[in-house]
Amino acid sequence: MFQIGRLKPLRRAVSLVWESARGWTIVGCALVVVQGTLPLLGLYLTKLTVDAVTAGIRSPDKEGALGRVLLWIGLTGLVALLTAAFRTLAEIVREQQGQRVTDHVMDVIHRQSAAVDLAYYEDPRYHDTLFRAQQEAPYRPTRMVQALTTIVQSGVSLLGLAGLLLFLHWGVAVVLFVAVLPGIAVKLRFAGKLHAWQASRTRIERRAYDFHRMLTSGTHAKELRIFGLGRIFGERYRELRDRLREERMRLTVSRSGFDLVAQAGAVVSLFGMLGFVAWRTLKGVLTLGDMVMYFQAFQRAQAYLQEILGGLAGLYEDSLFLTHFEDFLGLRPEVAAPALPVPVPRPMKAGFSVEGVAFRYAASERLVLDDVQLTIRPGEVVALVGDNGSGKTTLAKLLCRLYDPTQGRIAIDGTSLRDFDPAALRREISVIFQDYVHYPLSARENIWIGDVESDPQGAGIPTAAERAGAGPLVARLPRGYETVLGNQFDDGVELSIGEWQKVALARAFLRDAQLVILDEPTSSMSARAEFEVFEAIRGLLDGRSALLVSHRFSTVRMADRICVLEQGRIVEQGTHEELMRLAGIYAGMYELQARNYR
Repeated sequence: MFQIGRLKPLRRAVSLVWESARGWTIVGCALVVVQGTLPLLGLYLTKLTVDAVTAGIRSPDKEGALGRVLLWIGLTGLVALLTAAFRTLAEIVREQQGQRVTDHVMDVIHRQSAAVDLAYYEDPRYHDTLFRAQQEAPYRPTRMVQALTTIVQSGVSLLGLAGLLLFLHWGVAVVLFVAVLPGIAVKLRFAGKLHAWQASRTRIERRAYDFHRMLTSGTHAKELRIFGLGRIFGERYRELRDRLREERMRLTVSRSGFDLVAQAGAVVSLFGMLGFVAWRTLKGVLTLGDMVMYFQAFQRAQAYLQEILGGLAGLYEDSLFLTHFEDFLGLRPEVAAPALPVPVPRPMKAGFSVEGVAFRYAASERLVLDDVQLTIRPGEVVALVGDNGSGKTTLAKLLCRLYDPTQGRIAIDGTSLRDFDPAALRREISVIFQDYVHYPLSARENIWIGDVESDPQGAGIPTAAERAGAGPLVARLPRGYETVLGNQFDDGVELSIGEWQKVALARAFLRDAQLVILDEPTSSMSARAEFEVFEAIRGLLDGRSALLVSHRFSTVRMADRICVLEQGRIVEQGTHEELMRLAGIYAGMYELQARNYR
C-alpha cells in the first residue's frame, strides 16, 4: 500500500541534488516552466493553422489565405524548433546534474564508510545495507528529482489543457482522470513488491557479486587457475543469477499483465473522446481546427496526467529504495569522540596500560581476550607471541581504539582512551598490520600515506625508506619514488611480498608516533633484513614505545619484554632469558623453532 511517510526520503533526494548541483538545478527549474508552456502554444497554433486552411478552402482570395496559413505554419514551426532546442538544453542540464549528484552521493558513501566503526565490517547486515546503498543511492536521488521535474513540467501543461477541456465539457476531465487511475494503482502495487523482493534477495546478490569479483580480480587469479576454480565459480555465479532473473521475470510478467488491462481502459477512453469531439464537429458546434485541437489536447492531457501520476508512483518506488541509503547514513559509530576530549599526553610519562581487558566480537560469544593486564612504558619494546587466534592482533587493534573493550579499560598515563578524540589518539600511533594494503600509488605516496600531514616532497620519505631497508629498492625502480607500484596501471611495477613489506614498514616509520605497532612486520624478509629492520626500530624509538607481534623468535628475543598469549590471556611474561629459565610455553615454542634451524 502507498504510504505518505514513504516519501520522506524525497526530502533527502532534493537536498542531495541541491547540495551537489545548485546552479544546474536553478537552470533546470527555469526550463521546466518554459517546456511546460510551449506545448500549449504549439497546440493553439495548430488549431489556428487548421482553421486557416478550412477558411482558405471557402475563400476566393487563395493567395491571401495561403499567406495566413504559411504565417501560422511558420510560427508553429518556430515553436517546434524552440521546443527541440529547450529539450536538448534540458538533456544537457540533466546529464550534468546527474553526474554531479552521483559523484556527490558517492562522496557521502565514502565519508560514511570511513567514519563507521570497524565492527560494522564484521556484521553481514552492514554489508547488506552498504551493498544496497552502493547499488541504489548513486542514481535514485537524481531520478527522484527528475521525476519531480517531470511532474511539475507536465503539471504546467496539464493546467492549461484542463481549462481547455473543461470549456468543452466537464465530463471530459472526469474521464481523463479516471482512465489513468488503474495504471497508477498497478505501478504502486508492484513498486512495493519489487522493493520487498529486492530487499529479501540482497544477500544472494552480494554472493553472486563475490563470485564475479573472485573470477575477475588479480587477488584470486593464481589460485583460480592452479585449482581450476574458474568453471566452478562461473557455474555458481550463473546459478545465483538465474534464480534472481527468474524471480524478477515472474514479477515483471505479472506487472505487465495488469498494466496491459489498465492501458486498455485508457485507449478506450481516448477513442471515445475522439468520437465525442467528431460528433460535436459534425453538428457544427466545433470547427475542424477545434476538433484537431481538442483531440490532441485530450491525448496530450492524458499523457501528461499519466506522467504526473506515474512520476508520483516512481517517486514512491524510488523512496522505498532510498530508505537503504537513509539506513546507511543512520549508522553511528560507537567508538566516538567525547563531548570534551582530553588532549593526548605528549610526551607520555607512564605509557600505555591495559587494565583487566576482555573483548569479544559482536558476532561471537567467545571471549578473544580475557582479563589482560599489560603495560608498555615509554621507550620499551614489548613483544607478543602465541598461537594463531590467541588474541595478539585483536589487542593491537584495541590499543589503536579501533574497538572498545567489552570489559576493563586501556589508558595512557592513567587517562582512558575513551576520553581522547580517536583521531588525535591515532595520530600518536603508527602501525603496520599483517594484512597491510598494497596501494596502487607511487612509491612516494605509498610511504607518505603513513603521515598525510607531512610534506609529500620532504626529506622524511627517503629517510623512512632507508630505515626500513626500502631505499635501495626504490633506487632500482624506473622512475624512483615516482614509480607507480603494482601492475594494475600502465608503467606500474609489481614488487615481491618482501619488497612490499619494506614499503609498508617505511610507511610506519614516517609518522612521529609515540607508539609503533608492528604486527608480523618482517614475516616475508630474510633473516639479515629482519635484523637490520629491528636495529632501525631500536634506533628510532628514542623514548617511544613499540609493540611487536611476531612468530619469529629471532626477532622476539631482542624485545625488552615478551608476553605469551594463550586463549586470550597473558600466561607468561619476561625477558627472553627469564622465560627460557622458566621452561614454560615460550621456551617450548622457541626450542621447537630453533630445532628447525639446527
